[in-house]
Amino acid sequence: MGALGTRNLTLTVGGTEYAAQVFSAQVESAAADSDDVTYAQAAGGGGREYTLVITLTQDMATSTLWTEVWENSGDDIAVLMRPYGNASASASQPHFTMTANVREPDGVMIGGTADVSASARQQIEVTWPLSAKPERVTS
Repeated sequence: MGALGTRNLTLTVGGTEYAAQVFSAQVESAAADSDDVTYAQAAGGGGREYTLVITLTQDMATSTLWTEVWENSGDDIAVLMRPYGNASASASQPHFTMTANVREPDGVMIGGTADVSASARQQIEVTWPLSAKPERVTS
């Protein structure tokens, strides 16, 4: 398939697919902040830390991603990201699995700014630390 498009990504958290509630989902990588670096990490340029950053709609119903954040902050949870939206992973359209630690947002949890649009929705952004680099699944 070619370059990644902007309309197909799906995100499954704890076995529930939430694409209809997610505006943005991305895995970010940064240099690890550590005083204890192994020789292997130093040779590879240093340790890395990964986070999952999600912008989601504020929907307080029981089966929503917002409620997952509200009720399970601090818990580790399995996440499946399908960037191409495909049902089965392949070498050309891989999936990514990861374990994330659910965290509440730093800032707005409920509410936000008024908007004249009838379709606009309040949003929150969460940043969840990952236990390791996501695993690339190709089959």
